[in-house]
Amino acid sequence: MKDEAANDVSLDRQWRSSMMANSGRDPYWQAGVRNEVLVNPAYADFIQDKCTTCHMPMARFTESVYTRQGRLLDGGFADPQDALHTLAMDGVSCTLCHQIEGANFGQPESFSGHYEIDTTLPTGQRHAYGPFEVTQANSLVMQGSSGFIPTQGLHVQESELCGTCHTLYTPTLNAAGEIVGEFAEQMVYPEWKHSRYSQTDSCVVCHLPAAEGGVVLSITGGELRQPFMQHIFVGANFYMPDLLRRYRDELLVSAGDDHFEATIALVMDQLQNSTATLALENLGLADGTLTAEVVISSQVGHKFPTSYPSRRAWLHVTIRDAAGKVIFESGAFNPDGSIAGNDNDADAARYEPHYTAITAPDQVQIYEAIMGDVDGLPTTTLLRGAGYLKDNRLLPEGFDKTTAPPDFQVWGDAAEDDDFIGGADRVLYAVPVGEAQGPFTIEAELLYQSIAYRWAHNLARHDSFETNRFLGYYTETPSPAGLVAAISATIP
Repeated sequence: MKDEAANDVSLDRQWRSSMMANSGRDPYWQAGVRNEVLVNPAYADFIQDKCTTCHMPMARFTESVYTRQGRLLDGGFADPQDALHTLAMDGVSCTLCHQIEGANFGQPESFSGHYEIDTTLPTGQRHAYGPFEVTQANSLVMQGSSGFIPTQGLHVQESELCGTCHTLYTPTLNAAGEIVGEFAEQMVYPEWKHSRYSQTDSCVVCHLPAAEGGVVLSITGGELRQPFMQHIFVGANFYMPDLLRRYRDELLVSAGDDHFEATIALVMDQLQNSTATLALENLGLADGTLTAEVVISSQVGHKFPTSYPSRRAWLHVTIRDAAGKVIFESGAFNPDGSIAGNDNDADAARYEPHYTAITAPDQVQIYEAIMGDVDGLPTTTLLRGAGYLKDNRLLPEGFDKTTAPPDFQVWGDAAEDDDFIGGADRVLYAVPVGEAQGPFTIEAELLYQSIAYRWAHNLARHDSFETNRFLGYYTETPSPAGLVAAISATIP
């Protein structure tokens, strides 16, 4: 399939190397499920059913409707001998999203994977919804090739469809394994709803961007249809597509190097051109102290980073003297995937606070969500999450932190920071220069990592196939730092 600019917009080619296509193969997700089960063994069946609902929805939905609940481990969907293994490994495919009904969209009962699919109709008579009117000729072709009846359903373009899985609540367990509450684990849809983007841009605008001009949808020909939304499902995760490419044979991946290279290129383009910008303001040098304000402006329609709380962004700032010597550095990235000076990477029981001003190299402005358990200690186990000890992830434009409900409000020192607002943050750097001679050069970078050091290394508490496999991958190829934005300036 090609658009009017002759770009290849073939659905399978674009989808094949996306995280949607590989949500079931994702070795970090499988290790995370094993971690949850080992920490909370009494809830093993619930955990696997809940996690496969959105990561292996075709297999899980088939299983839950006709036999029993979803499963993954120990002879479950991940086992190549399982009857639903192939369906499970294809993650989120066409006939899952395009069968979803829109009746409960945007309602609390739709969240946490409670999408609705009509199973009252027998196989061969089920609907596959799309945004365009369907001709009789095209309908016959699709029914003959897929068994589904193509039906116009504009609800497939709504953010509320995405919100069924990207709004997730999980139970909170205490150390005794008792349910003591509920935790808002990821709130992508409500974050978007609370921003100005809910008035202008749905999820598909950024994550399934429109092709250039119209596209002919059927092999039988027909009129050009537009806007045609490309199924690239682009986000910010460039690390996992690279792992899937590297360990393709072990992970039974069907996409080739060219598919993954295309996906990674799209991710990096979005990360570097549509995520955030940096500015340096109020530069000065007085009484031996260099001052500068780093201003971040978010271009994202939800918090950045958002979704699963293993993700983080941070400021890497260096100052050099006239000879080019580094006299100050905050936020340096280490080869093992850790951030220099970050308390949480050094000690699982601590975490880096939100800063309004940075005056020392061991202070790092990290935009992240730190989960806390019922005892107020940091945790990376979802079912032990009772709330956020810190959530200073960058807010989308129009997000009012004073009116955001507890499920997705700002937590920690950022809540009291007047410069941390919807769409922006401003951080002062005040650095003594000592005997160094100017002019001085200040360089600022906003970096991003999809699997933070602590989130990976806490898995080492367990000796299991899934955790050992992922830690082997991570040790060999740590989650890298992706450049989002950079800027530099000279201070005389």
